[in-house]
Amino acid sequence: MAAAVELEGVNITFGEFVAVKDANLTIEPGEFFSFLGPSGCGKTTLLRTISGFIEPTRGRVKIAGQDMKGIGPNKRPTALIFQNLALFPMMTVAENIGYGLRVRGVPRHERDEKVKNLLIQVALAEHGHKKVSELSGGQKQRVAIARALAVEPSVLLLDEPLSALDLKLRQHMRTELRAIQKRVGITFIYITHDQGEALTMSDRIAVMNAGVIEQVGDGRAVYAEPRTPFVASFVGENNRIRGRITAAEEGLATLDTPLGTLRGRNPVGLAVGEEALLFVRPEALTLHDSGSTGGFEGETLDVAYEGSVTHVTLRARTGQKVTASIGASTGVALPVAGERLNVGFRPEDGLLLAHPGRH
Repeated sequence: MAAAVELEGVNITFGEFVAVKDANLTIEPGEFFSFLGPSGCGKTTLLRTISGFIEPTRGRVKIAGQDMKGIGPNKRPTALIFQNLALFPMMTVAENIGYGLRVRGVPRHERDEKVKNLLIQVALAEHGHKKVSELSGGQKQRVAIARALAVEPSVLLLDEPLSALDLKLRQHMRTELRAIQKRVGITFIYITHDQGEALTMSDRIAVMNAGVIEQVGDGRAVYAEPRTPFVASFVGENNRIRGRITAAEEGLATLDTPLGTLRGRNPVGLAVGEEALLFVRPEALTLHDSGSTGGFEGETLDVAYEGSVTHVTLRARTGQKVTASIGASTGVALPVAGERLNVGFRPEDGLLLAHPGRH
């Protein structure tokens, strides 16, 4: 079976500005695939290129094995859900869902049957007669999805569709979207700047930065095994410590830093003398009495309780701030502001990556 979507050396420029650089990617049929990155990184530009609203400056987009060059949005086997949903306010829910079918000349009885089935699929079976204005935000999202699915696309493209919703509804709709995708079985390509959305919903994620796809992998890979400093910093919280490699052996390396001598994993094989960045997740840090050996000392600045987890901000002697996260179930006594503690971590919980400025 041909890949759902293939990007082959895709470059997109607007005048002197490079929006996307050398994008090479294969998205498999039935995947829930997300592009994750900050505003302006090129993810929406790529989505619009896949949908046909933008032609690549160089390279090819293939859908189901077919080169899409010269094929407009209305001729591609894709459907696009915009941020604002673009529902028709004067139409009923059922009319909105059936609109694309009516435009294509699908007979009334066939159209009604399909709309009925789609209403059931998106859990709106009792709402077909309502106007869009009578629906909640989450229900409107489902109408937009059903309308897109009505034309039977091979690929459904979603451009930050949850960004306007409040936190609780966003979290609920993540589960809804994933469940709908599993039921219909088609490829979803999702654009988001929200790492929580990407990690919880996606089969795989492409992390983008300044027009470049920096890493592709499942949620665990991009969180636990980031390959670049940007991915390590953008996906989840991370403490970042700069230093120089003084020893390297058996997959670990020792780093001379302003906070002292620290050790971590060395997956990219950095050599002695090279500048490096050490990344340690807040949940990997441990706090001990200031007399403990190893690690580095810090003064407690802030203790932020969030129910299941408490975030402790400390300041090292260099002035650098680090954050430790303590789970409520650990039973660890929480420090108080002004308390001096020793901050430690296991070498295998530290990750060393090349400093971006090294040559």
